[in-house]
Amino acid sequence: MQAIATILREMEGAVKDPGGAVRAFKQETGREVIGCLPIYVPEEIIYAGGMLPIGVWGGQTNIVQSGTYLPSFACSIMRAIMEFAMRGVYNDLSAVVCPMHCDTLKCIGENWKVGISEVPCFCLVYPQNRKNPSGISYLTTEFEHLRKKLESLSGRTITDEAINQAIVIYNEHRKTIREFTRVARDYPLTITAQKRHMVIKSGFFMDKAKHTLLVKSLISELKALPAEKSSGIKVILTGIMAEPDSFLELFNQYNLVVVGDDLAHESRQFRTDVPAGGTPLERLARRWAEVQGCSLAYDPEKRRSNMLIDMVRETGADGVIVTMMKFCEPEEFDYPILKKEFEKANIPHLYIELEQQADSAEQLRTRIQGFAEMMSTR
Repeated sequence: MQAIATILREMEGAVKDPGGAVRAFKQETGREVIGCLPIYVPEEIIYAGGMLPIGVWGGQTNIVQSGTYLPSFACSIMRAIMEFAMRGVYNDLSAVVCPMHCDTLKCIGENWKVGISEVPCFCLVYPQNRKNPSGISYLTTEFEHLRKKLESLSGRTITDEAINQAIVIYNEHRKTIREFTRVARDYPLTITAQKRHMVIKSGFFMDKAKHTLLVKSLISELKALPAEKSSGIKVILTGIMAEPDSFLELFNQYNLVVVGDDLAHESRQFRTDVPAGGTPLERLARRWAEVQGCSLAYDPEKRRSNMLIDMVRETGADGVIVTMMKFCEPEEFDYPILKKEFEKANIPHLYIELEQQADSAEQLRTRIQGFAEMMSTR
């Protein structure tokens, strides 16, 4: 258990002080750190150039300045990102990459260029006709443009060989995190909802090869312990992210156990590997074509609900919690379909609205407590 605690402390340090991780990397290597806005940034290109990609997902804050660029009904995460950027929180970054998956991200990309001149913003436009050859070809070209911008920024050439090596490292990381989420189901007392989230989130702020080794060590230490029994209510999370931190704290209080997720901030990051075959940039483009069950990726067959129902059955979950980030239109469009299919499959679910601009802990407590009480009577 001591080894597990040591690993978790190191991960917690990265999560609590991402700025320190940025400064340490720059001091040790003299190289660039690139911020990656949500979601599906081709980090392998950045990594191949010897730079450190880190996640930029906002956080709890009060909006003071970013209202100049984004109205109060814009996505909570994007308002927080702009607020932090305008305060200079991201000034240690060498650049940011903004994938324009939704209307608010499109606004961020353009507003950033005007409001945050200290940090360059490289925008990526992803095709929604993503499975046909022309869509893949277009995205390959977009990734080539990004490679050239990163080469210009760093003064170093990013070779195909280096990208292929980065793909190997990232695919291994994805595989390892997938294994961790499976193993964690057997240790709900040691790996609580908060700690599960922290293990995954810490990967946003660490070198992927190092993080992979840490997670493998954690898996090994867990497997050496006997499986833990829990009387907790097993749930699947779906949505963009499971924050603020006060949200997951309530899971421990009301005996909720996370046995799987479909969060953009978590499993959507690692459930799809980069496929083999073709040039490295084509491979990265084809990964986007293979993404399934995400509100940001056009899917005329609407497979997300079936994927979640299958996950509930596979994990033995008792229900689903829909973590709706306030004013996230792509997720809001998906919810009526999810609700209909959950009810048809007789799967209990809780719709809960989250945001990064206000402390709504007591409202969250009431909703979580009510859901837990309802589930305990089933």
